[in-house]
Amino acid sequence: MDRQTSPPQQQPPAAGPDQSRAGAESGPGSRRAAAQRLQMRQDLTAAAMELFATQGYEETTVDQIAAAAGVARRTFFRYFRSKEEAIFPDHDDTLVRVADLLASAEAEEHPLDVVCRGIKEVLRMYASTPEMSVARYQLIRQVPALREREIAVVSRYERLFTRYLLGRFDAAEQTPPGWQRGGDDDSMLAEVSAAAVVAAHNHVLRRWLRAGGHGDVEAQLDHSFGVIRGTFWPTPPSGARRRGAAVAPGASDDDGESEALSALSASPGGEVLITVARTDAPLETVVDSIRAALAGRGSA
Repeated sequence: MDRQTSPPQQQPPAAGPDQSRAGAESGPGSRRAAAQRLQMRQDLTAAAMELFATQGYEETTVDQIAAAAGVARRTFFRYFRSKEEAIFPDHDDTLVRVADLLASAEAEEHPLDVVCRGIKEVLRMYASTPEMSVARYQLIRQVPALREREIAVVSRYERLFTRYLLGRFDAAEQTPPGWQRGGDDDSMLAEVSAAAVVAAHNHVLRRWLRAGGHGDVEAQLDHSFGVIRGTFWPTPPSGARRRGAAVAPGASDDDGESEALSALSASPGGEVLITVARTDAPLETVVDSIRAALAGRGSA
């Protein structure tokens, strides 16, 4: 029988995907069924990947995938909507987890940190099955249709992060000079930041996959996040806030760095000063030269 029936009183009303997943973890029998479902998904994915690699993506049919996994065609469609979905089996659930993470984030947490935590859920999905992920990566590189599907999957995360970041901007708050609040700058920063986080994830993930799935991939991703924060979201001056909580000004032991940050809050009506310094010059030397130039300008 393809469908199971049960007494009406045992049927929860309008159970959604989240309720179904919660129910799947409620008892030993349900956990066993969930494990069997996961195993079947993995078997179908392995069968699809093997057939795509040996006889080609276009030449492979759902019937062949089901037969290779030892199940009927209708069983395949209980788990996947299409043959290409069998290669990306976990993204729908992961996207839901990421969306839940963004929605439940504390207002005090920097929005970019929240997005970085979100993309880590995607990384962990791949890292949980290194051998399968490496094989999938090698297959996708050979099949243009799967590369296009991968791009479409990645764009879903990017759009989700962009919407989240836009939702964290507060037009009523003070912003750094030059930032056009409520206009193109908001959408530009949100989109560029989201794209940077996703691109960093993809770069680190592919490097890890090319290395055979070896190494601490989360540590590598954390390093890339630090680079992105410093590039796209430097600590704003006092008073620059994001929705829900103020972003504290950077507290640094380096006086030069603190003064450089405070320069951002100067009046936008002031004149522009351009200085030239050697890249190997100590920061304090650069700051001293700026001070001297400003003093000379003030006495002119």
